This record gives sequence, structure tokens and C-alpha cells, in this order.
Amino acid sequence: MAAETPAGAITALLEGAVVRSVGRAADMGVIEFAGSAGEKVMVHVQCPFRITHEGKALLGSADMRYAQKGAGATAFDDFRTVYDARAATLDGVLGRLCPTVDAVTVGEAGEFTVTWAPAFRLTVFPDCSGAMEAWRVLVPGGAHHGFPPDAV
Repeated sequence: MAAETPAGAITALLEGAVVRSVGRAADMGVIEFAGSAGEKVMVHVQCPFRITHEGKALLGSADMRYAQKGAGATAFDDFRTVYDARAATLDGVLGRLCPTVDAVTVGEAGEFTVTWAPAFRLTVFPDCSGAMEAWRVLVPGGAHHGFPPDAV
């Protein structure tokens, strides 16, 4: 029997954390938080995900596939995709708001949501039936939790 994702441990790391930035490392989404004790908490996402505000998609993992206008064939390697542009805009908003996480949900089949005011939501939805890592919540040099747990 596979291990269960420790929802309580993930919630403890993220609830009350300040949302600091959104970016990517190659094709992996990276969301950075400042935990309640000031520690860096990261969410690494290797499956489909999106960030919405008031029900409108602001940024999605598929945006990494599309070059910014005029970026050319090396847009992905040069961090000039639609994702990169929208992440930079979102980072400016996050820098002004310094929002804190108010809810974390770890659901069935690895679904994972993080919400913060005003009306932002990170939604992660694994779409692979295999044992490939879909996402992980981590403190660098410390705890690592993810889905599926046996892959982390």
C-alpha cells in the first residue's frame, strides 16, 4: 500500500506563510513562500497547475509552451515565454500585497490547492497515473512532502 501524503504537515508549512514569488526552473513551476518563522518554503510543481484570481486564470503551466511576441525560437531557454511574462507581473503584485496563505487543501489523487487573499488560488492537478513525482512542498535542507509520497 502506498504511503499517504501528509496533509497536516503540508498545511503546517504553508498556512500563514507569505506568498513571495512565482517562477520556474526549466519546465517546473516554482512558488516561493516565507514561512511563519521566516524560513523559505517552496512548492515545486511538475504537473499541470494554474494560479487564478477571482475565478480568472492568471498563469498556467501550459503558458511555458508559448513564446512572448518577438521572442523567437529560444524563448523557453531565454525565459521569454508567456509564463515568464505573467509570472513577472504576478511577482510585482505579490511584492506589493505581501499576501498570506489562508487555506491549504490536499485532496484525492494528489490534487492540491493553496489560497490567499484577495481571492487568489494555486490549483495543482496531477495528470499521470504512474509513480512520477507531480509536486513537492519543501523547506530547503529540511522537510520534503509531495505526491505521490513514494516518489518523493
